[in-house]
Amino acid sequence: MNINAIQPDPLPTADHVAEALRLRIQRSEIAPGEWIREAKLCGEFGIGRSVARRALRTLADDGLIELEENRGARVSETTVEEVFDLYEVRAALYGLAARFACLRASDAAIERMLIKIDSLLLAAEQGAAAEEIMDISEAIFTDMTANASVDAQRMIEAIRRKTRWHFSYVALAINANGSGPYVFWHHIRTALVARDAEKAAQGARGLINFMQDAVSRILLARGVGRTSVPVARK
Repeated sequence: MNINAIQPDPLPTADHVAEALRLRIQRSEIAPGEWIREAKLCGEFGIGRSVARRALRTLADDGLIELEENRGARVSETTVEEVFDLYEVRAALYGLAARFACLRASDAAIERMLIKIDSLLLAAEQGAAAEEIMDISEAIFTDMTANASVDAQRMIEAIRRKTRWHFSYVALAINANGSGPYVFWHHIRTALVARDAEKAAQGARGLINFMQDAVSRILLARGVGRTSVPVARK
C-alpha cells in the first residue's frame, strides 16, 4: 500500500453547504424568490440528498429560505421591517449580555474580553477583512452571554443566527474608513473596566443600532422590501 498516495478530499458537510449558500444569498448571487433545488446541490457539491436537506433546513431555521412541501426551497424575500425588528431585539439582548458581564463575570473573564476588544480594534485599524472583525465581535459577545441564564443564552443565539447574515459584513466593509461601530467598542471597553453595567449596555445597544441603521440603508439602496419604516437611532 502506498502510504503517500493522495487521499481524496472529504465530502462537504451540511454545515459547509449551508455556509456556502448563506454567503451567496448575502452577496445577492441567489436572488430573493429564487428556488434552490436539492438535485442541483447534490450535483454541485457531490453530496447525498440527506446532506442537502440538512443544509436547507439550517438555512430555513435562519430565516434565509422557505421550505415548501412538494416544491422545494425558495430564498426568502426579506423586508426592511423584518430586518429592523430583528436588530431591535438583538440590540436589547446584547445590551443585557453586556450588563450581565459587568455584574457577574470574573476578573479573569473580563480581562479576556478586553484582550479580544483590543484585538478587534487593532484588526480594524489595520484594515482586516470585515468577516474577521465580525468573528472577533461575535466571540466577545459569546463571552458576555456566558454570564446570562440558559434561557437568555438560547434567545441570544437564536436572534444572532437570524441577523448575522443580513449584510452585516457589507455594512462593516462600507464603513471601514470611518469610525464606524468602533467608537461603541471603546465605550464598552471602558465600561467593562469600570464594571459599569449601564454604560456597557448602552454601548452594546449603540453598536447593534449602528449596524441596524447601516443594514437598513443597504437594503433600501438595493430595493429590497422598500418601506417607510424609520432607520435605527443614532
